Amino acid sequence: MVLRPAGPCQASTVPGDPNMATLEESFPRGGTRKIHKSEKAFQQSVEQDNLFDISTEEKSTKRKKSQKGPAKTKKLKIEKRESSKSVREKFEILSVESLCEGMRILGCVKEVNELELVISLPNGLRGFVQATEICDAYTKKLNEQVAQEEPLKDLLQLPELFSPGMLVRCVVSSVGITERGKRSVKLSLNPKNVNRVLSAEALKPGMLLTGTVSSLEDHGYLVDIGVEGTRAFLPLPKAQEYIRQKNKGAKLKVGQYLNCVIEEVKGNGGVVSLSVGHAEVSTAIATEEQNWTLNNLLPGLVVKAQVQKVTPHGLRLNFLTFFTGLVDFMHLDPKKAGTYFSNQAVRACILCVHPRTRVVRLSLRPIFLQPGRPLTRLSCQHLGAVLDDVPVQGFFNKAGAIFRLKDGILAYARLSHLSDSKNTFKPESFKPGNTHKCRIIDYSQMDELALLSLRTSIIEAQYLSYHDIKPGAVVKGTVLTIKPYGMLLKVGQHIRGLVPAMHLADILIKNPEKKYHAGDEVKCRVLLCDSEDKKLMMTLKKTLVESKLPAITCYADAKPGLQTHGFIIRVKDYGCIVKFYNDVQGLVPKHELSAEYIPDPERVFYTGQVVKVVVLNCEPSKERMLLSFKLLSDPELQKEPAGHSQKKGRVINVGQLVDVKVLEKTKDGLEVTILPYNIPAFLPTPHLSDHVANGPLLYHWLQAGDTLHRVLCLSRSEGHILLCRKPALVSTVEGGQDPKNFSEIHPGMLLIGFVKSIKDYGVFIQFPSGLSGLAPKAIMSDKFVTSTSDHFVEGQTVVAKVTNVDEEKQRMLLSLRLSDCALGDLAATSLLLLSQCLEELQGVRSLMRSRDSVLIQTLAEMTAGMVLDLVVQEVLEDGSVLFSGGPVPGLVLRASKYHRAGQEVESGQKKKAVILNVDMLTLEVHVSLHQDLVNRKAKKLKKDSEHQAIVQHLEESFAVASLVETGHLAAFSLTSHLNDTFRFDSEKLHIGQGVSLTLKTTEPGVTGLLLAVEGPAAKRTMRQTRKDSETVDEDEEVDPALAVGTVKKHTLSIGDMVTGTVKSIKPTHVVVTLEDGVIGCIHASHILDDVPEGISPTTKLKVGKTVTARVIGGRDMKTYKFLPISHPRFLRTIPELSVRPSELEDGHTALNSHSVSRMEKIKQYQAGQTVTCFLKKYNVVKKWLEVELAPDIRGRIPLLLMSLSFKVLKHPDKKFQIGQALRATVVGPDSSKAFLCLSLIGPHKLEKGEVAMGRVAKVTPNEGLTVSFPFGKIGRVSIFHVNDSYSETPLEDFIPQKVVRCYVLSTEDEVLTLSLRSSRTNPETKSKIEDPEINSIRDIKKGHLLRGYVRSVQPDGVLVGLGPSVVGLAQYPHVSQCSPSKKTLYNKYLPEGKLLTAKILSVNHQKNLVELSFLPSDTGKPDVLSASMELPLSKQEERKIEAKERDQKGEEKNQKRKEKKNQKGQAAAARLPSKEKTQGKRELQTPERVNKKAKKAGPSEEDDSGMEVYYREGEEAMEEMDMLPKEKPPKPAEAPRLQLPSGFAWNVGLDSLTPALPPRGESSDSEEDEKPHQATQKKKSKKERDLEKQKAEKELSRVEEALMDPRRQPESADDFDRLVLSSPNSSILWLQYMAFHLQATEIEKARAVAERALKTISFREEQEKLNVWVALLNLENMYGSQESLNKVFERAVQYNEPLKVYLHLADIYTKSEKLQEAGELYNRMLKRFRQEKAVWIKYGAFLLRRSQAGASHRVLQRALECLPSKEHVDVITKFAQLEFQLGDAERAKAIFENTLSTYPKRTDVWSVYIDMTIKHGSQKEVRDIFERVIHLSLAPKRMKFFFKRYLDYEKQHGTEKDVQAVKAKALEYVEAKSSVLEE
Repeated sequence: MVLRPAGPCQASTVPGDPNMATLEESFPRGGTRKIHKSEKAFQQSVEQDNLFDISTEEKSTKRKKSQKGPAKTKKLKIEKRESSKSVREKFEILSVESLCEGMRILGCVKEVNELELVISLPNGLRGFVQATEICDAYTKKLNEQVAQEEPLKDLLQLPELFSPGMLVRCVVSSVGITERGKRSVKLSLNPKNVNRVLSAEALKPGMLLTGTVSSLEDHGYLVDIGVEGTRAFLPLPKAQEYIRQKNKGAKLKVGQYLNCVIEEVKGNGGVVSLSVGHAEVSTAIATEEQNWTLNNLLPGLVVKAQVQKVTPHGLRLNFLTFFTGLVDFMHLDPKKAGTYFSNQAVRACILCVHPRTRVVRLSLRPIFLQPGRPLTRLSCQHLGAVLDDVPVQGFFNKAGAIFRLKDGILAYARLSHLSDSKNTFKPESFKPGNTHKCRIIDYSQMDELALLSLRTSIIEAQYLSYHDIKPGAVVKGTVLTIKPYGMLLKVGQHIRGLVPAMHLADILIKNPEKKYHAGDEVKCRVLLCDSEDKKLMMTLKKTLVESKLPAITCYADAKPGLQTHGFIIRVKDYGCIVKFYNDVQGLVPKHELSAEYIPDPERVFYTGQVVKVVVLNCEPSKERMLLSFKLLSDPELQKEPAGHSQKKGRVINVGQLVDVKVLEKTKDGLEVTILPYNIPAFLPTPHLSDHVANGPLLYHWLQAGDTLHRVLCLSRSEGHILLCRKPALVSTVEGGQDPKNFSEIHPGMLLIGFVKSIKDYGVFIQFPSGLSGLAPKAIMSDKFVTSTSDHFVEGQTVVAKVTNVDEEKQRMLLSLRLSDCALGDLAATSLLLLSQCLEELQGVRSLMRSRDSVLIQTLAEMTAGMVLDLVVQEVLEDGSVLFSGGPVPGLVLRASKYHRAGQEVESGQKKKAVILNVDMLTLEVHVSLHQDLVNRKAKKLKKDSEHQAIVQHLEESFAVASLVETGHLAAFSLTSHLNDTFRFDSEKLHIGQGVSLTLKTTEPGVTGLLLAVEGPAAKRTMRQTRKDSETVDEDEEVDPALAVGTVKKHTLSIGDMVTGTVKSIKPTHVVVTLEDGVIGCIHASHILDDVPEGISPTTKLKVGKTVTARVIGGRDMKTYKFLPISHPRFLRTIPELSVRPSELEDGHTALNSHSVSRMEKIKQYQAGQTVTCFLKKYNVVKKWLEVELAPDIRGRIPLLLMSLSFKVLKHPDKKFQIGQALRATVVGPDSSKAFLCLSLIGPHKLEKGEVAMGRVAKVTPNEGLTVSFPFGKIGRVSIFHVNDSYSETPLEDFIPQKVVRCYVLSTEDEVLTLSLRSSRTNPETKSKIEDPEINSIRDIKKGHLLRGYVRSVQPDGVLVGLGPSVVGLAQYPHVSQCSPSKKTLYNKYLPEGKLLTAKILSVNHQKNLVELSFLPSDTGKPDVLSASMELPLSKQEERKIEAKERDQKGEEKNQKRKEKKNQKGQAAAARLPSKEKTQGKRELQTPERVNKKAKKAGPSEEDDSGMEVYYREGEEAMEEMDMLPKEKPPKPAEAPRLQLPSGFAWNVGLDSLTPALPPRGESSDSEEDEKPHQATQKKKSKKERDLEKQKAEKELSRVEEALMDPRRQPESADDFDRLVLSSPNSSILWLQYMAFHLQATEIEKARAVAERALKTISFREEQEKLNVWVALLNLENMYGSQESLNKVFERAVQYNEPLKVYLHLADIYTKSEKLQEAGELYNRMLKRFRQEKAVWIKYGAFLLRRSQAGASHRVLQRALECLPSKEHVDVITKFAQLEFQLGDAERAKAIFENTLSTYPKRTDVWSVYIDMTIKHGSQKEVRDIFERVIHLSLAPKRMKFFFKRYLDYEKQHGTEKDVQAVKAKALEYVEAKSSVLEE
C-alpha cells in the first residue's frame, strides 16, 4: 500500500526515493539535520512489498524505473497504479515474508524463559528476544556475572523483569531460517534500536516512548531511551506511584522496561525529564505538534484518526493530517465491527511501520488504546482440540486463511499450516464456505485469535506441547541422536525428550549406538515432564515400559499394599532408594530387601536396576515412603481394597472348575480371563482336548470373546494361572479321585494325568493336584521303545499306574504299559474315545457356524455321507482329482487316486461323489467316487452286528470305513486306550484295507457316521501294496466284491465243473456266486473262443443269469497269485472260472502263477506276435492303455503306439471303451518286465520307410529337432525336413513333448534320420512341395533357383545350407549389389538361419563345390542387403585378379591331398555340428580367429571360382546327445577361455586337418585306410621332407592347442579335471563336471565334485560359489532325500547370503512341483526376512500362480504391516503387476487406482499402470489413463515423457485423427504453460 498524505505533499510518500523521503520532515518547518546511516539503509529501494496485489507487469516496470529515469515518471506511474488498484483493492495481512530488518512493530510477551522472551506479534506471527537484546546496561551486567561466575545480587532474571501479556515495542533484527527449514524472527527491545529513528532535536514534550532503567541515581533513575545525544532522567517522586502500584514497592532494577512520557525537554533535546505515572501514560496521544514523520513514527503510539474507506477486509484511515494507514479485520474493535463508515473519527494504535514501503498498520482494539496496560487474555480454553468441518471465512494469498469456529469466533491458520507440504497446497480449496478439519495449536494474544493447523501430522499427533504429556504415559518417539549422557528423542512436532544413559535398557549398555540408530522408532515411558522448563525425561527399560502394574506419579498414589515397578537410584548400606515417576521416590530399608538377611546391599543391587516393590507406608505431606522387596504371595489379594465383599471369591484355587473368556491367541495357547473376576490366566493348546489332534483344531477356531465352560485350574505361581480343559482330568477332579499329596499315593493306584516333559530316559507325568512322577523308558510301553518321543507328545493325556513311591524325596515311579493301565473293556473305552472325539469336532463345527464367511459356514454343515454333484476341475499328477461346483465357490474338494475308483475323468466332466471327511484345518473336503458309496443300499442294520468294511479315510485318532454290504460309512477309533498311541508300520491301517467292525449305532447321527468298534486285528485283510516290479500294477484296484472278508473255504479243484449265478459285471471280469456262497471270477478272455475286435465279452453275460463254468485256477487274496492245487492255501482262494465252449467240452488250462512266475509266462510271447487283449482302463497320468490278455497276464499300450492319428492321440479315452477287445502286436516286455508292451500300429521296428509317432525331445535352433520314441530310440530331423515348404522360423511350432508324425529316412547310425515332410508321412495327400528335398549334390543343376538357410559369413563369401548335407558358397560379388566395408554388416543383415533364395551358378561334382548368387538379377528377389545402407558397388575386377594369383601358387601342391580328404574334413566343417551350438557361444572356428601370419604362410587352396562346397553323401557326423539334466546352465560368454597363440584360416583347408577328437561313431582314420597316401609312392626330396616335418610339428602343436581349448567339449573325467585346474573359479565348468556324472547316474561322484568345487573356488567369488550351492540343492532335490536336502540347505545358508539361498530353494521347490514345501519355506522366510520386500513379492507371485488370490491379498496386507512405509508404494505396485499377470485384472486396477489417489505424482507408478493396461486392458482403458495423466500438474519434463508415450501409443494403435488429437493436446499444454510464465 502506498501512503498518501491528504494534503499537497504527495511526493513524500514515494518509497525508495532518498530526496523525497526527507522532504516531509524538512519542508514545512525548515532547517536540516544529518541523515543517520541507518536511515540511509532503510531508504534504499530494495524490493516492493506492498499490501495490495500488483500485476507482474506493473511490478517489473516499477523496478526498472526505480533504477533509472527521473522522479517525474515515477509519480505518474504511482497515480496510474492507484487508479487501477482502487478497482480491486484487497488487504493482505502480515506474513513472515513481509517482515524485514529494521521494521518497528508492537508485540506482546507470550512466554518468558531464562535466556529469551517469546513475543506474540500481530497477525499470528511470533518472534524471539534474546537476553542480550534488552538494553546495553543489562547486557553489561550479564557479562559481569559470567566473568565472576557467580550471580550478581542486583541483577534480575528475565522472568522477574517481564511478565506474559506485557506490550513491548520491538524492532526486527533478523529473519533467519532454522536447521529444520522454518523461518525464525529475531527481535530487539534495545531502545537504541527501537528509537534509533528519533533525533535529540525531534523530542517534544508529551511524546510517549519506551525505555529501560540503566542505573539508579540518588534522586531518581537514568533511563535509556536510545536517542543519541540525549540523557533521560526519571525523578524519584515521579516513579513512586509506579513502584507502589506496579512493582510491589520494590525499587526499579537495571533492565526494567518502562512506558514513559516526556515531561520536559532541555538544551535542544540534550536532557529530557520523564514521567511513568499511570494517568499520564494511559492518556498520552501522538499529536501533530509533536512533529511525527513517516520516518520516525513508532509502534504503540495512540493517534486520532478518520475512516477514509471501508472495505470487506478492513479500513483505510487518515491520521496526523497527512498520513494514511491500514487496519486489517483482525484489529477492528470487535464490538463495532460492521458499523464503521467514511469520515468517522476513531482512536487507533500504531502496530507497525514498514521501513521500505512506509506502510503503516494500526489497531482499533480498545486494549491497545490505553498504553501501559498489559493484555489480559493470554490463552485459549480449547488448545489442542481437533475440530471437524470448520468453514473458511477468507483466504490471503501470502499469509494464510481465516476460519469461523462454531461459537462465531474467528481463528487463523498461517499459510505453512494449510497443507502438509507446498506441493500438496491447493489455494482453490480455501474459497469462503469450504470446510476443513483442523486443530487449535496456539493462541495469538496480539489478535486475540486461536491459531489453527490443517497439517495431518499435527492433527494426528499424540502430543502438541509439553503440557499434554503426563508422567507414567507410554509414548512413541524417534531417535534423533545418541550422546554420552543419553539419547535424544523426538516425541512430537516441537517436543524433544532425553532418555538418560542409565535408562537405555533394563541393564546398563556400553554401546547404545549398536542397538539404536537415528530414525528408529522406540516405545518409551515418561519419567518426568516439566512443561515450564520444557524438560522431558523418559525411560526405555523394557520392564518399566511394558509393566501392567499401576504407576506411582505422586506420593498420594502410593497406597499401602500396592505393588509396582521402580528403579534403584542409590544403594546405601542402610537400604536402597527406589525412584518412580515424577521424581517420586521411597526407601527400602535393609530388613525389607529380602526374606534372608543381606549384609552388604551394594554387592547385591546396582544403580538402574528395575525392581518390583510393595508399598508399606507413605506420608504424602512429608514426601516419605517406605517400600519392601518382599512381595506378598497373592497379588490378587493385595489389589483388593479392604472390606470388599468379593474378596474371598476372587481367590482361584488349584483344582477349581471355572468359566473363562478368550482374550487373545498366543503362539502356545490362549490368553484367557476367568469369569466373573476377570483374572488373567493361560490355557495351553495341548490342554484343550484329550485327543492330540483336536487341540490345534480347537485353538484354530476359538477366537477372542468365546467362552469356555468347566475349565480346570491346574497350577498357579507368581500370579500366573495355568488352566486345563481335558475332559478326562476334569472328570477325575470332579469325582475327587486325584490325590492331593504324596501321603495319599500308594503303589498300584491308577491315576490320570498328562505328559509334562519328555526325556531320553523316560517321560514325566503331572497330575491335576500338581504332583508329578517319572515313567522310565523300560515301563513306558509293552512294545519296544526306541525313542521316547515316538510314543508320547507333551501335553498328552495318559493313565499311569504307580509302581514305586518315595515320600521323603517326594518322588514316584509310574508305568504307562497298556497291560498295567487297562481301564476295563477295550471296546467300551474305544467307543467312549470315539464319541468324545466326534463330539469335540461337532463343537468345532458350531464355532465355524458363528463365523461370517459363507464358505466356513457351508463347511460346518457338510457331513460325511453327503452325496454331491460336482464338476471335475483338474486331474493332478499324483492321480488325485480336484472338483469344483460345490455349494459355494472357493470350496476345495479332492478325491485321492484311490478314491477315483479307476474312473476316467477329464476337466469339465460331471460326477457324483460322496463326502468322506471335512478337514477343518486345511478347509478341504475329501470325497470318493466309488459307486458303492455313492449308491448306498437301504438296509436295516442291527446294533452289535458284525460287518466287513473297507477303510476309506484315516484321521489321527479315528478312521472312516464303508460297509461292504450297504456302502454306509462308519467311524471307529484307532485307539482303545489313552496310552495306546504308538503303532509299528506293520500295525498301521491303510486305505483300501478290509476290517471287521461291530456296529454300536444303527443310525448316522449329526456327524453322518455310524459308530463302530473294530474287531481283532487278525480279521483285517490287506489291500495290495506291492511294487510294480513284482506282479501287480501300482494302479491296480481290486474289485471290492473279491477283496473283502475272509474268503470262504471251498473244496473245489482245478477242472471241476460248477454252476453259479452272475453277481456283478466289471469291464474285464464277471463275479459269480457259486453254491455255499463261494465267490468265483470269470475273466473276459475266458468267455468266448473267438473274440471279434471291438466287442466287450463281459456284456454277453447278464446279472442274475445262471452259468456253468469250469474251474481253471485259484487266486490267493493275499498275494493275488494263482496257486497250484497242491498248495495248502488253495482252499481259501477265489476260484477262477472259464465259460469258453472249447474249455467246457474238453481240455482246460490250469492257471499257476505261484510256482511259474509271471516273467516266464511273458517270455512265451514273441515280438511281432498278434494277441487279443481287453482294455482295463486308460491311465491319464502315465498316458497308456492298461490291458489284460489273461487273468494273470497284463500289458500296456503306450500313447505313441495307440494310433497314427493325432485326433485319437488327443482323446484316447473317447476312441477306446473299457472292456473292449483289441488286436495288438507284441513289441516286447515293458521295462518293468511284469507287463507286455503292445502296439496297435504294427510291430514298431522303426525300419527305413516306416511312419511312426514320436515326441519332440529337444529343439536345436537353426539345426532341427531331436525326437524320442518309446523304448529309448532317438531320431533327428534336419531343419530341411521339417516341412515341404521352408519358412523364416521353421522350428517355431515345436516345443518339447509335442507329438509328431515321422518318416524314417535312414537307420544307418544309432540315431535315426527322420523327416516330418507331409510328402513323406502322408504321401496319399499329394501336397504341393515348394522346396524339394536335396539330399546330395546330384540333386542340384546349374541354373536352379533354390531356397536355403544361411550357415555363416566367411572371409570369401556367405555359406548357405541347401540340404542336410549340401552347402553352397556365394562370393561377396554375388551376394549383393552393395559392398559394405565392414564384414560385421554381413553378419548383421545375414544372421545364421536366415532364409534366402539363391541361383546355382555352377556345380563341380569332382570337388563337391556349388557356387551361388543372391543378386536380384539372378533370383528376381529384392537385394539381400538393405538398399538404405547406400554402400559402394563392389570392386569385382580386383577380386578376380587376386583370386587368380592365389590359385596359381597353391593349386598344384594341394590338389591331390585336397581331393583325398575334402569329403571328410569339409563335411564336418560345413555342417556346423549342433553340439557346438548347444554349448553356448561355440562358433565354427572360422575367419574371425584367423591371424594374418598364418594366412600368408599357408599355401592358398582356392580354385578360380572362389567357391567350395563341402559335402559328404549319406554320412552325417554323429552329434553327441546332449541329454544332461535340466539344471545344467548353458555356458555363458564369460566362461573362462584360454587364448590360443594361433588360430587357423578357412583357406588353409579344413580338409587337411583332422579334428582334435573325432566325433563318436566315426573313425578318424577310416578314409586314410581306403586310399593310401599317394605321395609316399614317390621318393621325397629333402625340401619336401623338411616341409613335411614342419607340417607335422604344426599339426602336433595344433592338436595340443585343441586339447587345451576350453571350447572343446570335454569327454571324460580327466578332461574335466584338466579344465577345472586351468579355471578353478569357473562355476560353469564345475556344473558341467557334475552334469557329466549325473548323465552316468553317478550321484555320489556328482556330490563329490560339488564339494570339491566349494573348497576350490576362491572365497572372493561369492556368486560362483552360490551357483555351485544352488546346483547341489537341485541335485539333492532331484536325487537325494528331504533330510540330505535340508542339510545342504543349512550349510548353504551359513556360507552365503541367507536370503539368496532361501529364494533359490523356493524356486527349486516350485519348479519341481513341491508346492507344500515351497509354501512352508516361504512362511519361514517371512518370519526371518520380514523387512525384505523381495520375499513378500515372490511369495505373493507364488500364491497367485497357485490360484490362491485370497492368500496373496492377505500377504500384501501383512507386507505393508511389516515393511517400512517408504517401501509401500513399490510393494503395492509390484503386487498390482502380479495381479495383472497372474490374477484378477480388475483387482490390479483397483490397487493402482488406490495407490495413485494417495500418490498422484508418482510418475513411476503411472508408467507401470500404463504398461500393464496396454498389455492386459482395452484401448479405451489405456486412453482414459493417458487422458488423466496429461491433465496432472507435474514438472514439464515428466509431462513431456507422458505426452511422448501417448503419441507413440496412438501411432501404433490409433488412427491419424487420434495422433493429431494428442499433438493438439500437447500444444495446448505448452501454450498454457508459457502463458502462465508470461504473467
